Formats: sequence, C-alpha cells, structure tokens
Amino acid sequence: MKRFVDIALSLLLLSLLWPLILLLALLVRLESSGNPFFAQTRLGRGERPFTIWKLRTMRAGTPHRGTHEIGIDAHTRLGALLRRARLDELPQTFNVLAGHMSFVGPRPCLPNQEAVIAERRRSGVFAIRPGITGLSQIHGIDMSRPAELAQSDREYMERQSLALDLRICFRTIASVFTR
Repeated sequence: MKRFVDIALSLLLLSLLWPLILLLALLVRLESSGNPFFAQTRLGRGERPFTIWKLRTMRAGTPHRGTHEIGIDAHTRLGALLRRARLDELPQTFNVLAGHMSFVGPRPCLPNQEAVIAERRRSGVFAIRPGITGLSQIHGIDMSRPAELAQSDREYMERQSLALDLRICFRTIASVFTR
C-alpha cells in the first residue's frame, strides 16, 4: 500500500509542480554558475547506493558532506530560502517515483557517514526505503547524533502506518511556516 501511495502521490505532485521545479532551477542557475540540480550518492534500502536529486542550494564546488558539517556561508542567498521552505527537496519526487525513496522514512545518509551507517546497521534501519522526511526530522534529530537518529528511525520502522506517515508529512509542511 505504501508503495502505491508513493507512486500515485509522486505522479500527482510532478504533474502539478514541474513548472515550479523548472522555475526554481532557472533561478538557481541565474544566481550562480553550475548545474541547478544537485546529484549526490546516498545509501538506500539494503545499503544500496543511489543518486539523490535536489535543487542546488550551495555554491558550486562545495564539498559533498553532511549539511551539519558545512557552514552557512556555503549557501547561496536563494539556496538559504529554498532550504528554509524545503523546496530544494522537490526533485526527490523523482527518486520516490523511481523506487529509491519513499515520501516518509529515514533520511538517506552519505556513504562516508560511517557512524550513522554503523548505528543503522545495528538497528536494522536499512531494511526500509529512505524518505524525503521522517520521524527524526520532525523531532529535530540530524545525522550529527547517529545513535539517537538510528533509534528514532527504528521507532518509525516499528510504528510505520499510513496515519503516521500523514502526521509526519503534515508536521513537515507545518514546520516550514513555523520556523
């Protein structure tokens, strides 16, 4: 059922939001040189690597590290706005459609985030698809706290349901307006 909802919702969102995604990509490109889309390898279900897509929010040439490891000065002006509004995540809808991700699940980590990977292995979190948003995100837990992150992701894995996914989505959207 979850995969059916992911496919249906991603098709609906992409059919409605493709003009916005293209407009934002154009604005990113006008503000700074380089590809307006950011592609990065992440680990998905079963620790399989996949390419995640986002709108680029950082200056061209910024190292591929976790967001918590990069200073705020690496963001472009538009990028900071896109991140606050979470609009940089819109291209991940293609990742959902392709089956690499779900709308809700643990955020996918980088292959070099060894502490996060070890904790997720220990808690079995790699058994499910990663998500655009998740329980850890609405609780403000990021990858700088690997044990706490894996525990929260495990809690989501054990409790996941359509009702919980809807609550997480609504809280994620609400957080854009309460920041």
